[in-house]
Amino acid sequence: MNNPAPEWFLFLPQIKLRVEDIVERAHVAEDSGFDGIAFIDHLVAPGAEQLPLWEAMTVAAWVAARTERLRIGHLVLCDSFRHPAVLAKEAVTLQEASGGRFELGLGAGSVPHELVGFDITRDRAAARRDRLRRSLELLHQYWGAPNTEGPAQVPSPSTPIPIVIGGTSAPLLELVRGYATWWNLPAPQLNRLSELLPEIGSARISIQQMVGFVGHGQDAAEVRARSSRRFGQLGDGLVVGDAAQLSTHFGELVEHGVERFYVWFTDFAAPETLAEFGATVIREMPRAYRS
Repeated sequence: MNNPAPEWFLFLPQIKLRVEDIVERAHVAEDSGFDGIAFIDHLVAPGAEQLPLWEAMTVAAWVAARTERLRIGHLVLCDSFRHPAVLAKEAVTLQEASGGRFELGLGAGSVPHELVGFDITRDRAAARRDRLRRSLELLHQYWGAPNTEGPAQVPSPSTPIPIVIGGTSAPLLELVRGYATWWNLPAPQLNRLSELLPEIGSARISIQQMVGFVGHGQDAAEVRARSSRRFGQLGDGLVVGDAAQLSTHFGELVEHGVERFYVWFTDFAAPETLAEFGATVIREMPRAYRS
């Protein structure tokens, strides 16, 4: 088989974690073979508004400054939170400060009551998608892309900033075809992978996957029960297993063209889980799935 080795990102919603806990997990992820880390972008924690949540770009910058190799991104930044001229400047600054490790994940906003409650926008989904399209156009203009008209910013990116767009609706897939470096398939819709592949153009494929990892000495039934209790609503987006079972699962997805996994752990990325997952899955996947 000629499938390239997949990339591994830790998906780490920065909820109910101290900033030092986030940095610790980033360090362990980096040491354990993960290629990147991705955060969320909300003003309050979705479905758990009473829990502490740190701001997305600030956390990304903080972690970038305290790591050496990890790529830094989000699933995904909310377009409505930032004027595209400001976002363009933030992205270039973080890209340069991190040595080219920043990736710009961008979406139209997935929690309407959050946008209304904080008086961000009352636009419906279609209008928010139109704004996202315009923002993507403007980002390329501000970054000095050829064949664009209007003001550009200085400096422009010294290296390309990858664009990550997630979603499965026809309007979002159109944006994927036009602008995305990576198309991310959300965890609850993994069963639609084969159906949607013809709709993504040249974008590379990433998948968000919730994982209940059965580590050495752990009881599989207990891990499965806990994982299902916390995240069973994700359906096929949740997979539970030991290292061998997970290697098989991810290997089959690589065979279907997936090039990156955003791994979201049901135990909230305990450092010992990251270390063992790295040693037994990331580093020991069958050679058939490695370059």
